[in-house]
Amino acid sequence: MYLQLEPLFEQSTDCLCIADYDGYFVKTNPAFVELLGYSEEELGSKPISEFIYEEDRKLTAGHRAKLKQNVPLVNFENRYVCKNGELVWLHWTSIPVEEEKLIYAIAKDVTRKKELESERISRLSQLSEVNEKLKRLNYTTSHDLRSPLNNLISMVDLIDPSKIEDTETLEILSYIRLSAEGLKTSLNSLVENNILAEKKEMVGFYATLLKVQKTIGTLIQNAGAKFEVDFSALEGVEFIPSYMESVFLNLITNSIKYARPGVPPVISIRSVWEDSGQTLIYSDNGMGFDMDKVGHLVFSLDQKFHGNKDSKGVGLYLVHSHITYLGGSISVESIVNEGTTFTIKFEPKMLLVAQG
Repeated sequence: MYLQLEPLFEQSTDCLCIADYDGYFVKTNPAFVELLGYSEEELGSKPISEFIYEEDRKLTAGHRAKLKQNVPLVNFENRYVCKNGELVWLHWTSIPVEEEKLIYAIAKDVTRKKELESERISRLSQLSEVNEKLKRLNYTTSHDLRSPLNNLISMVDLIDPSKIEDTETLEILSYIRLSAEGLKTSLNSLVENNILAEKKEMVGFYATLLKVQKTIGTLIQNAGAKFEVDFSALEGVEFIPSYMESVFLNLITNSIKYARPGVPPVISIRSVWEDSGQTLIYSDNGMGFDMDKVGHLVFSLDQKFHGNKDSKGVGLYLVHSHITYLGGSISVESIVNEGTTFTIKFEPKMLLVAQG
């Protein structure tokens, strides 16, 4: 029978072979010879098991025994040792012909696939390790910062307001304490709950905005920022509270940071309940940026577009990460010297609250 397969054997790019029930190659095609580096005579001169990588011999022998019981073999992989000592992974399909006491087989070289799988597993392992380190760093940093922060609050409390006559100074001290208390609350939340393990809950847009505004009240006041807010269509969304605070905080501080010179920031935030989904639209009248040049980089890490010395290129990356992590999406439109608009669409399954 195998003589009739001669043209196929000679021309196929896959590894074809015929083996007998005693465990020897009867015939191998040129592709098999080229892959392993042995001549056809060398391949037929000793048991097949001697060409198989030692760790795979026992498993292969078990499958060969089933072939001799007239059970076809499919989707089996093992390693062969080439003449130069290299290992190759082969993916086998084998058919026994009992009356001839022969096994007809085809093997595909899947070495590259195995290497890619191994590399992927290695990278996943590395990412997992990095993630664990980041979690520990996040927890440690949050914990260790509480002591100097408590010290700052205590120092503010030691100041006797009755001895200060300047009302502006008194106002500044109140803002310092308010900001410190807000930071303390956030740090306590990180320590007690671990931000990476927080669960979603109903988060109100207006309450979150007020909290952020109090935290950066001095910054808002100094910039002369004005807010136009409308959450009547949608009051809130099921979200991780600290993530929502981070979204508002980074968007607002960016609007202030990149305001046009001499033009007080005007920040508009409104919710929309559309057929396409539940949406939050945030816009400002700031410097904007050229979408054609940098639009595709807006949410990338370490991207800076205006040369501001306080810019770290992290804020919008965090906003994007928070939104997409919970299944939502965020897009941006901007015109130079006219402003920027961010459209946030929340994950459809999120439970929302609307006013009646």
